[in-house]
Amino acid sequence: MDAANLVMKSSLFSKSPCPLFSSKLIPRAPPSVFTLPSTFRPLVKCIQASFPPNPDSKKPSNNSTFTCSAVTSFPSQQSQPHATSDAKLQLLISEFQSLVEPMDRVKRLLHYSTLLPPMEASLKTPENRVLGCTTQVWLHVSFDEAENRMKFLADSDSDITKGFCACLVSLLDGATPDEVLALKTEDLNALNVAGLNGKGSASRANTWHNVLVSMQKRTRALVAEREGRPRSELFPSLVITADGIQPQGSYAEAQARFLFPDESRVQELANLLKEKKIGVVAHFYMDPEVQGVLTAAQKLWPHIHISDSLVMADKAVSMAKAGCEYISVLGVDFMSENVRAILDLAGFPEVGVYRMSDERIGCSLADAAASPAYLDYLKTASTSSPSLHVVYINTSLETKAYSHELVPTITCTSSNVVQTILQAFAEVPDLEVLYGPDTYMGSNIAELFTQMSTMTDEEISEIHPLHNRSSIKSLLPRLHYFQDGTCIVHHLFGHEVVENINEMYGDAFLTAHFEVPGEMFSLAMEAKKRGMGVVGSTSNILDFIKERVEEALNRNVDEHLQFVLGTESGMITAIVAAVGKLLGSADTSSGGAKVSVEIVFPVSSESVTRTSTGSSLDQNKVNIIPGVASGEGCSLHGGCASCPYMKMNSLSSLLKVCQSLPHGKAELSAYEAGRFSLRTPNGKQIADVGCEPVLHMRHFQATKRLPEQLINQILQRSSSAN
Repeated sequence: MDAANLVMKSSLFSKSPCPLFSSKLIPRAPPSVFTLPSTFRPLVKCIQASFPPNPDSKKPSNNSTFTCSAVTSFPSQQSQPHATSDAKLQLLISEFQSLVEPMDRVKRLLHYSTLLPPMEASLKTPENRVLGCTTQVWLHVSFDEAENRMKFLADSDSDITKGFCACLVSLLDGATPDEVLALKTEDLNALNVAGLNGKGSASRANTWHNVLVSMQKRTRALVAEREGRPRSELFPSLVITADGIQPQGSYAEAQARFLFPDESRVQELANLLKEKKIGVVAHFYMDPEVQGVLTAAQKLWPHIHISDSLVMADKAVSMAKAGCEYISVLGVDFMSENVRAILDLAGFPEVGVYRMSDERIGCSLADAAASPAYLDYLKTASTSSPSLHVVYINTSLETKAYSHELVPTITCTSSNVVQTILQAFAEVPDLEVLYGPDTYMGSNIAELFTQMSTMTDEEISEIHPLHNRSSIKSLLPRLHYFQDGTCIVHHLFGHEVVENINEMYGDAFLTAHFEVPGEMFSLAMEAKKRGMGVVGSTSNILDFIKERVEEALNRNVDEHLQFVLGTESGMITAIVAAVGKLLGSADTSSGGAKVSVEIVFPVSSESVTRTSTGSSLDQNKVNIIPGVASGEGCSLHGGCASCPYMKMNSLSSLLKVCQSLPHGKAELSAYEAGRFSLRTPNGKQIADVGCEPVLHMRHFQATKRLPEQLINQILQRSSSAN
């Protein structure tokens, strides 16, 4: 049954009492319920009549109730010509609050969908699509300069969504720009339409927000154009289609030369790796030139892997099992240390491990954890017992070893840190958790738990089944994090970037690494709640983008998806490879839908090295995209669009290492990831003690529980302290 027939058959819009305009309702409205403004009362089109009580109803009859004929226009259209949008909203809230039954609210919404002014087919373009809605939604915005009023047209292929659009259009069509920009999604919660029982309630809430955000974004643009002032500058981006890739902006164009790795260099590297039996593990943040060549060489030599830091050591072990005699590690020093130690534990001490520089390849986070201040933090915070130190995987083995002897320690990644901490609090009563060294991640975890303390027990149990509101509130004062450790890359995503995202990309998908500053974290968390964002590890970000692209392909409609990349720009290589594969596998040859994906680099103005634009490029050859090369994009203010330490891993160094093996080992002594000869204060080998927190984490990942050995260490340390 379609919406119109459903409405016509519904007594709601024909003979039922009209509770909104009841003479009894208005004076009895409690303080939390809106009282109908006097300006609207003369406009009520109801006639007083008496109806016999419904014999099936359990509610007492009320012969003084007003009744009204079928609703034929929006409340806002019944009002005075330029009633404020706030007054219109209050009238709409009063109307929907008067409908007690969820199905009645659905029927009212469906009726409003029939009143939405039609949109011409010519306006239903990809540019007018609203991102993030599970159905197709189109929005056209114009500005009446003479009246200083905004005009909105909207449509959808779903009657329910069309009803949502109708409500928003009724509120904001004819409103001033300030009124449009002042409305918030929270203001619509009182309508209680998004809270309808059923599977789609979350997507309904998303519809309110995504359509409203699009209205506001386009309003800002039109106002800026009218006033002759420039809009915020668009971030550089890369657009991926089934046909190729198009860089947008100088930041992206400057890297285009790495889209086409020299075939002779690819072949040279692959031949060397095969001949010398060398495996390669590289981090996602690697130099784009290197990533370009490695990605192409993977087709010729299978023992090349690009991933986050946790997986690198596992892949090195797999390569050793497959017969590789050497492993080249393209990353920072703690990554090569970890690969060396894990290979030794796995029984491959004879496999050589080589870094890509004869100089130290540092990391701002690892350096922070190796500082005296960090050990002082652990000593001070661990005076309360029982205590557990949760240390980020991106730290050295020395840090892990020294910390573990001071406080029982487990490592974590950005994708499992929340579950690790919550599980620890659930398993050990009165536990004190010390997180470090990343200050932003620690602050974000604390903020996340604070938000959880306001959720319902049911919502909290979906995040972790052993917690409720009471337990979350009790753990907040027992969570501590280091105050002086940041990643110079993720430090980039601060106030200026967030303001620009809010203004220019409020309707885009937002991705953020867990290490970003609080403002960016809050923005991405808000987007995550409505299905428009992800906060987590590089792998989480990649999976999220792939899932959204797959959903778009399954909808089989022309669509442009836009993702803001809140992490190091080198990540784009893996993203484009995955997205290109998905788009390339879709069948568009027979008139099928065309999906394009835009990856936006949110780079602050202080963090961009301007370069001249290059010539046009053949976009049909490649599947890889670089980030920033040679440390470009670093800011004097502390942020980088790319990691300068990672960029120390050059292609020339990789070739040098490969060419020198096996006979030139002496020349590579500074490149080799050696074993630790030092011992901990308790006289144990650093590698042995430093690997233990990693093994604790692997146990947690496999069982979702802390290892018994770690719990015993916590309790024993607590007993000895007492």
